[in-house]
Amino acid sequence: MADRMLLISWGAPVRGREELGLEVFTDALGLLGRMQQEGRIESFDVALLRPNGDMNGFVIARGSAAQIDALQHDDEFVRSTADAMMIVDRLHHTEGYTNEGVAQQIEIYRAAIAKVSQRS
Repeated sequence: MADRMLLISWGAPVRGREELGLEVFTDALGLLGRMQQEGRIESFDVALLRPNGDMNGFVIARGSAAQIDALQHDDEFVRSTADAMMIVDRLHHTEGYTNEGVAQQIEIYRAAIAKVSQRS
C-alpha cells in the first residue's frame, strides 16, 4: 500500500492558452494512467475546484517512496511539468505522506513534542 504521495496543484490558466492547457492536462492524465498501469505509481486522483481565485485543481499521485522519487525524475514527467508551467500559474509539486506514512509521521511528531516543554 502506498505510503507516499505527490500533490500537483495549479492555479488559473494563462489567458489565451486555455485550449493548449486542456491538451496538456489531458496528456498529463494519460501519462499518469500509463504509469499506474505499468506499476510505476500505485494510483492517482484528480480534483477540479470551483472558482476561488487561488487553486483551480490538483492531482494526487500515490506510491512508495521509491515510486514517488522515480516519478519526479522521470523524463516524460519532467517534460509534462515543463509544458504545464507554460500554461498555468502557481504550479506546485508537494511531497507528502498517506496511509501508513501518516502514522510514521505522527510518531516522529510525537517524539518531537516530547522534547519540548508544553507549558504556556
